[in-house]
Amino acid sequence: MSEETKELKKELAKRKRMAVEIASEIHDIVEDTLWTDHVKMPQLSQKLVAAVEEANKFKKDNGL
Repeated sequence: MSEETKELKKELAKRKRMAVEIASEIHDIVEDTLWTDHVKMPQLSQKLVAAVEEANKFKKDNGL
């Protein structure tokens, strides 16, 4: 595997991790504080969709 491919895969992993962190925030709200923090869900959902779309676009654009 070339160095460039390794770097691209590393960047993709970073982008995926960002999406997983947002999903984790959503999960924590659902499990622990739904009744008080439910108002945060729409914004977090939008951030999650954007992060997943960005990761998928990066993957497609770089042939990964």
